[in-house]
Amino acid sequence: MGLSNNFSQYNERLLLKHGGNLEQEAKRLGVHISSLIDASASLVPFSIPTPLQDCLTQEINGTALKTYPDRSYLTLREAISKFHEIPSCMVLPGNGASEIITWAARDAANHGISVLPSPGFFDYKRALRCWGGKFITCPIPLKWNSIFPQVFPLKPQEKVIWITNPHNPTGQCWSLHSLEALLNSQNLVICDEAFLPLVPNGEKESLIPLVANYPNLIVIRSLTKLFSIAGLRLGYAISSPMRLQQWQEWRDPWPVNGLAVKLGIKLMTEEKIIKEQIKKVQNWIKEEGRWLQKNLQKLPGITTHPSATNFQLIESNFPLKNFREALAHKNILLRDCSSFQELGDNWLRVSLKGKSDNRRIIKAMQQILNCTS
Repeated sequence: MGLSNNFSQYNERLLLKHGGNLEQEAKRLGVHISSLIDASASLVPFSIPTPLQDCLTQEINGTALKTYPDRSYLTLREAISKFHEIPSCMVLPGNGASEIITWAARDAANHGISVLPSPGFFDYKRALRCWGGKFITCPIPLKWNSIFPQVFPLKPQEKVIWITNPHNPTGQCWSLHSLEALLNSQNLVICDEAFLPLVPNGEKESLIPLVANYPNLIVIRSLTKLFSIAGLRLGYAISSPMRLQQWQEWRDPWPVNGLAVKLGIKLMTEEKIIKEQIKKVQNWIKEEGRWLQKNLQKLPGITTHPSATNFQLIESNFPLKNFREALAHKNILLRDCSSFQELGDNWLRVSLKGKSDNRRIIKAMQQILNCTS
């Protein structure tokens, strides 16, 4: 009984640190998963493109599940490197961005104290703790304008810096010029660009073109956000060949499964698929993101902050825990921000959904706030 209670408490702590906990939330609310609008996880609301669905079906009936993947992931690495116009030795596929973050943290732990902008993505702390890495948090200003990209606001005194671009949870997009300046003063710069392909004109701010000239740079990418394939787990690192070779020797033999490998090769080789998806997603963010922010601003007692990507922070002068719970009972999930240092109970993160769901979210918010005012 004690072990069961301890596990339940551990699981509850995890729920506070990440969105997308549909199974647990559906069970807690006594509803079916399909009835929930999940605005807690920042995934695009579109179906997987038909060519990718066909690829998965073909590979399920083929050899992808029956044979071990190539341990070097050579074909996938070559496809990714061709897309980014870099040598394949500078690419390492991983089991989502999370696995890449874990190995980046091992390097970071050996280079000194890590600076983590705060509020920020909790997984960097998790990864650093795996290796006994030391870190400090540095608060970023919680007021910003709507003109993106923006100048990165920190000038760290330590020699390792973790950057999320665009930043999670604020949605700010940092400029390439301001980030490049850090490469001349830091022993190691880790830049997580998981959301950058979603940002209109975001690729202009990518650090990938700088990797060849800066061996102290690690860029992390994910295909989860762009294609809404969180369950498949596919990300990759771009960094110096020596570093990536070391990671390859450290990690498990087959971290990326056969289906993810085949899908990655398909979409990176047939560039039309990924370019059409990027265009579709960026147009959605331009149109629906503008609409959502405009209507969030009309809500009584709510302040909303500009975002370059597919989620927005809102805050209030009163705790939003009951507000979030009331929305949950209307089958709408928002991201609890109490686990983000510098934020707390007065903040929530709203992820952008499809047109009809965005309107349902705003209507439900209006109803709840009108009842409590």
